[in-house]
Amino acid sequence: MEPLVARLIPADNLGPGALEAGVAHYIDRQMATPWAEGDHFYAEGPFEAGLPTQGYQFSHTPAALFRMGLVRLGEVVQQQHNTPFQNLSPEAQDAVLTQLEKGELDLSPVPGPLFFQTVLDLTMEGFFADPIYGGNRDMVGWKLVGFPGYYSSYVAEIERHNLPFTRPPQSLADLARAHAEDAQHGHAPSPQHVGHEGGQHP
Repeated sequence: MEPLVARLIPADNLGPGALEAGVAHYIDRQMATPWAEGDHFYAEGPFEAGLPTQGYQFSHTPAALFRMGLVRLGEVVQQQHNTPFQNLSPEAQDAVLTQLEKGELDLSPVPGPLFFQTVLDLTMEGFFADPIYGGNRDMVGWKLVGFPGYYSSYVAEIERHNLPFTRPPQSLADLARAHAEDAQHGHAPSPQHVGHEGGQHP
């Protein structure tokens, strides 16, 4: 997964990419969730290609899609280039991913475009989700787009127009830690931790 996510969101002059943000770790953790095991999927068939609006139609779970897709992609790249994907140049890796997205690589029995889109979706999730889920290390995704994170209240900022929000990003873990520290020291919640009705969130 690491060389795949490294090309989908590469590091550049704007900052770290998906690899540095721990996105492969995020995806690995997602493979142990009920979603990855297809707990809420109807899986009795018949299985058809379906339309994009019809959602996931593959006969295997998302976890199986990832495992089978990675194996088949490795085999196809080895056959075509006589080297593993991670040894290809960045340009050659991008060309392989473009072929995969367009359905020009035969990963049978895995639908190549479905595998590509699912990897891309989880890569974006891991890059921008709260760090508590294993990705977005050091909140690099949030810093890239200027997302401030999870403050309990922005009431003090509502009437401040055309001014930058200069607080550093805050994750769910930061918020919970701040609440715990307030409770431990018997302090009233600080302004950024106060709810919209003036009470402290749990």
